[in-house]
Amino acid sequence: MTQSPARQTAPAAEEPRLTVDELAARSGTTVRTIRFYSAKGLLPPPELGTRRIGLYGPDHLARLALIEELQRQGLTLAAIGRYLEQLPADITPEDLALHRALVATWMPDAAEELARDGLEQRAGRPLSGHDLDRLAAMGVLHPTADPGVLLVNPALLHLGVRLLDVPIPLETLLATREIVLKHARAVAHELHRLFQQEVWQPYVAGRPAPEERARMRRLTDDLQPMVVQALVTAFQRSLAEELRATAAGFGDRGRGGE
Repeated sequence: MTQSPARQTAPAAEEPRLTVDELAARSGTTVRTIRFYSAKGLLPPPELGTRRIGLYGPDHLARLALIEELQRQGLTLAAIGRYLEQLPADITPEDLALHRALVATWMPDAAEELARDGLEQRAGRPLSGHDLDRLAAMGVLHPTADPGVLLVNPALLHLGVRLLDVPIPLETLLATREIVLKHARAVAHELHRLFQQEVWQPYVAGRPAPEERARMRRLTDDLQPMVVQALVTAFQRSLAEELRATAAGFGDRGRGGE
């Protein structure tokens, strides 16, 4: 009977509680933002301490870091709320940190807002209205509510600028983009399903030890470049096979006409 209270109070000693002001200072955000997130259901309610003061812990810090990363990747608060709803109710701060690492590793660079002159400076050349239309067709940029500001994907910008000088009709660029997106989404869906079933769900169910969390973190860091390289290699091989088949077809027709 004397041991039970000690076991109950041990976690509290290991996990210091913070006031809302201390949480804001530790997370680099504001008290107003924390209360706004709490009202939106993005943060769990604090524990009530002495004099009914709300106290926050490592879980709140980890959630704030994850929310910040998701916002940096361009997700709206509504989308962030849906993302957080899918997480297990008893998820640990360490696993929240792992989710943040996954988001930072796998999501593309966040889009940037640039004025026309800033975009041309990044592109290294003047851009006509026709150029902007072609870049938009390739998914490099999108208009915003401000006519003088464009939302630019920095990862695609230099490739898109190089393609401006390739004599391909705009309609062909649009069709090409749709084909790539269609099959890329299908591959991403299947890879995500496989990762969830074969890696993530067994990991969560196993109540991982700290060394397992470190191993999973290394895996997420290493997996992304390997998958991207595998996709690029598979595409290059498939394209080479298509070209060989086309060349063989021309050769057969040539011999048939002799």
